[in-house]
Amino acid sequence: MISGINASTIYSVLGNNSSLIPLGIKDVANSCGLTTASYIAGDSVEGKDRFIDEFGTQAIWLGGIPTYKYLLDKTMFKAAKLDPKIDVRILKDKNILQAAQDFAPTKEIENSIGKAVKQQKLFKGLTLAKFGLSTLLTMISYFALTKFRHKYTENQIKKDFLAKQNNQYYDKNIPFSSAFSNIHKAKQPSFTGGLQNFMFDPVKNLMIVDGVITGERFAHSRNPQDFMGYVIKEGSFWLFMYWAGSLISNALEKHAEKKHNKSIDLDARVIESQKLRDSIFDGSLKKHIEAFKNADKSDLDLYKYAVSQKDNLVVEMAKKSDIISLLKNSDKVDTRAYLNLGNTNADDFGGLRGVCKKLEKLLNQYETSNEDIDVFMKSVRKLKRGSVLKNMGACIGALGVVAPAIMLLMRKTGDNSEYQVKKDVEAKLKANA
Repeated sequence: MISGINASTIYSVLGNNSSLIPLGIKDVANSCGLTTASYIAGDSVEGKDRFIDEFGTQAIWLGGIPTYKYLLDKTMFKAAKLDPKIDVRILKDKNILQAAQDFAPTKEIENSIGKAVKQQKLFKGLTLAKFGLSTLLTMISYFALTKFRHKYTENQIKKDFLAKQNNQYYDKNIPFSSAFSNIHKAKQPSFTGGLQNFMFDPVKNLMIVDGVITGERFAHSRNPQDFMGYVIKEGSFWLFMYWAGSLISNALEKHAEKKHNKSIDLDARVIESQKLRDSIFDGSLKKHIEAFKNADKSDLDLYKYAVSQKDNLVVEMAKKSDIISLLKNSDKVDTRAYLNLGNTNADDFGGLRGVCKKLEKLLNQYETSNEDIDVFMKSVRKLKRGSVLKNMGACIGALGVVAPAIMLLMRKTGDNSEYQVKKDVEAKLKANA
């Protein structure tokens, strides 16, 4: 049986649209489905080609940017003696920047922020370079994989064909390096204000890489069969990997609020928290919300309150939601991280202020529900868990079952059943025999 803490973390991660883990789970389902369909539709050569394409791309897609960023942190930033964990966005507001130094959890962090302030031009340049280079190197890695895959598949087809012809000639040693030659070069992306969302959101950062992957697959499809396969794969991938998840979660949240008068847009770790339940029941949540609002006289005042206050429940729930970052293995706020304060717009539920609005809305719903606190919270938790599972289930089903089934059906109808790449390579070999 999953413990409450583990369950809350699992639902929190799976319901986070900015986490790479849900994307990884969806992609594994998609890769397994497509690889299986290729083995069924064709033969082992086509299956291996799809396996390399799907799982090789997946490793580069998910691991490329984090790996290259880590390496650049250990090289560029280390050489410059600057702290790569400092979020460049804290440099925008000089008052909040000063507060980040004043409330730094350690003297070392205070000094590291001070160094970044003194060398702002260099620090911003390195941050931009890390974003651009990590994205570019990931793209190049994918191009290398594609080159290798095409060479490998062609070589396997030649081997099988020549073996059937009892021809002893077979180039068994296509140089591994040749698979990585003639890689397409991409220009380093230039950074503008509009790219900041992509720069600091790991999922949106991946969208840049995916855009290149999709374009490369369409441009370098080996035949019409290959192209149509990518149309189905890439179309379903973009729809259910990036767009459908947030649309489904928003629809389920609206449904829960309209039909059950219960808000489930808080982080699962907050909703599952026993402390939230107790504070609603004993009336203390209302006092914490009022204290938070009284402290919110300006962005600077709210920032200082958030990084220094340990007894306010709104602040505590913001920490649970990772809106306020904590120093590793500590309850101290890591002021190197960016703190999204949100805004005072009543319809905006983002950032720190958004946590307060969501908590207040949930509290009001309980007060007007006439339900027992345990019945109310049990219902909220059930709705939250159900929305996460339905969302993931729909996306996994679409990517792992429906899209591969469509591709398989396409191959089994008409004159399209044979693996076209194999036919093309064998035709060339016969012509040259």
